[in-house]
Amino acid sequence: MAVMSNLSHLFLLTLIVFFFNLSPSFSSSSSEVLSRFQQYLRINTAQPNPDYFEAAKFIISDANSISLQSQTIEFVSGKPVVILKWTGKDPNLPSILLNSHTDVVPSEASKWIHPPLGAHIDSDGRIYARGSQDMKCVGMQYMEAIRKMKNRGFEPLRTIYLSFVPDEETGGHEGAAKFAISDVFKEMNVGIVLDEGLASPGENYRAFYGERCPWWTVIKAVGAPGHGAKLFDNSAMENLLKSVESVRRFRTSQFDLVKSGLREEGDVISVNMAFLKAGTSSPTGFVMNLQPSEAEAGFDVRIPPTADPVSVERRIAEEWAPVSRNMTYSFKQKVSVHDKFGKPAITATDSSNPWWGLFEEAVKKAGGKLGKPEIFPASTDSRYFRELGIPAIGFSPMANTPILLHDHNEFLSKDEYLKGIDVYVSIIEAYASFRGTSSQGSTREEL
Repeated sequence: MAVMSNLSHLFLLTLIVFFFNLSPSFSSSSSEVLSRFQQYLRINTAQPNPDYFEAAKFIISDANSISLQSQTIEFVSGKPVVILKWTGKDPNLPSILLNSHTDVVPSEASKWIHPPLGAHIDSDGRIYARGSQDMKCVGMQYMEAIRKMKNRGFEPLRTIYLSFVPDEETGGHEGAAKFAISDVFKEMNVGIVLDEGLASPGENYRAFYGERCPWWTVIKAVGAPGHGAKLFDNSAMENLLKSVESVRRFRTSQFDLVKSGLREEGDVISVNMAFLKAGTSSPTGFVMNLQPSEAEAGFDVRIPPTADPVSVERRIAEEWAPVSRNMTYSFKQKVSVHDKFGKPAITATDSSNPWWGLFEEAVKKAGGKLGKPEIFPASTDSRYFRELGIPAIGFSPMANTPILLHDHNEFLSKDEYLKGIDVYVSIIEAYASFRGTSSQGSTREEL
């Protein structure tokens, strides 16, 4: 009997080990998590010649390791969009989209402490690399969060999608813009989008519910040419400089609101001169004794979705480029501040939006602190989803971190990176477990 009992115990133990080995394990040590982040950072996806296919290959390989479905679509040839999927138990419920972009801006390597594609971790735990903040960190944090969730045995109620899109740094026109209007996206039935935010130098995370829209404005003045020694009224240069001074005064008034603390940067209209062009050139240089008949200046104007676009354009037409001074204006780019329903393209941050409440609570549950929701001062791919009336929150969990996107020596602390993964676990689990009150076909506000 004793022998039989021992054999039974041995058989039972063998079965336990067998079935345990059948269950997939996705756990990783911190060093493995950081190593994957470094691998992604070392792929050269810098504009203007990003290696998108190498990035896609890496992402799909990582997705396979945690049993996510994947597909790659080229809405524009040579610019792949990678879409990963974790099917929920109720796929009829609107899904969750975790969006990130794979491209980064170029670097001046000679001005960096460590090579911008080296992903070097220094003795203080700082990971130096282009994309460490903007925004390869977020894309990999999504992946690591899902790895943790799968290892815990979590099963999402809602389907979770991850999208890795190209060309955000050049405007997103051949990346997220094409993706958002595609039949593929429509079939995904997305109810909420998470996308990039900004680092926070303080202890509070920053979250963004809208963004300023670029109005790239060119102002042109014309006038009679004249001898360089002659004084006369209404020359092209004189008229343009009057406009530049008018723009400068307006810029100062807006910047003073930010400096005084009365407004956040994303709440005001920003204006910065991008170029100034005038003069008559010759093979030996500019002709100094000839006043030019044309002069123009370009301005990067950013409009918050809370501003009145009609009054802004009236200011441009009447104060910055008045016809009375022989001036005209045009837009190199003019993005609407409204969504397709004619409403300001913003995501509600009150009780009318359950996604926002879930987000706040999830960050708090993970031990994070949120500051007051903001309007993103620049542009992200979020706008393409908000234009459709879909709520989108810009969020990059990087507290106690200087804002270094597009700067020399961009870095992210490894501790902040690892902590951010747990924050995303909390957010994604909350979203994926949310049953809501409606299914496909209902308005977004009811979700």
